[in-house]
Amino acid sequence: MFQQNVAQRAPLGDFLSPRLLLDLMRVPRWLGGLGLMVAGMTLGAIALAKGEVSLVEPLLATNLLFALALSRHQTRQPLGRQGWAGLLLLAGGVSAFITAGEPRAGSAVTNPMRHWLIIGAVVGAALILTACAKRSRLSWGPVLLALAAGLLYGVQDALTRVSGTRFAEGGLTALLSGWQPYGVLVCGVTGLILVQSAFETAPLRMSLPALTAAEPLAGILCGVGFLGDRLHTDTGALAWEAAGLAAAVGGIVLLGLHPAMPCRSAEAEAELVDRSCRHR
Repeated sequence: MFQQNVAQRAPLGDFLSPRLLLDLMRVPRWLGGLGLMVAGMTLGAIALAKGEVSLVEPLLATNLLFALALSRHQTRQPLGRQGWAGLLLLAGGVSAFITAGEPRAGSAVTNPMRHWLIIGAVVGAALILTACAKRSRLSWGPVLLALAAGLLYGVQDALTRVSGTRFAEGGLTALLSGWQPYGVLVCGVTGLILVQSAFETAPLRMSLPALTAAEPLAGILCGVGFLGDRLHTDTGALAWEAAGLAAAVGGIVLLGLHPAMPCRSAEAEAELVDRSCRHR
């Protein structure tokens, strides 16, 4: 929320440019939000080092509850039926997925081709979404950018898990000798640019649900695809896992679109359109 409040005032000429981060770094409020995000990512990395990606990722999606709690504190909006429905769907969906799938460790895939195929597919999807977002900057663009960022963050989480394993087995030398930690950095910075560009052109309620939903889905794909995470695959378990993920995504959308979530006023929307016209 702190980041979005600042990013929405950034020059539109910085859209999808590293200059956007340089401009935002001059604002203490944005740096405070970044610090909180880094702290959360650090805790997530610790969790990923101790648990399977397919187990940790769905739990990370519950960070939306904290954003909603902060928004409610600022707006004094009641939770209401939409909020309770979203909360129950998110909590129930995550519980159903974990209970039915019982994520557990297995043997990681050693074939690098499998790694690159899955990572390439996810990153390729993010690139396509970003290209489409550039053509619809003020309509569906923010949602597409948030989806792209979520996909990159999911890959980042998977590479964080691999980096943690390399560090545990061989120390700093083994960590820095692999490409994974640098992939973590590239995914993180690129995802941050995409997210801030989404925040710049739309209220939080347009981008946060897509971001929160895409990250765990991409992370689970990487976890099962090449990290060796194992889930139950009988028909009943798969049905409950799919239903759980669908319910969690539905809950994320309901919570993200809750009236308590920040939205632009008519004056701010008019100012954004005017800035866009002047930028062109």
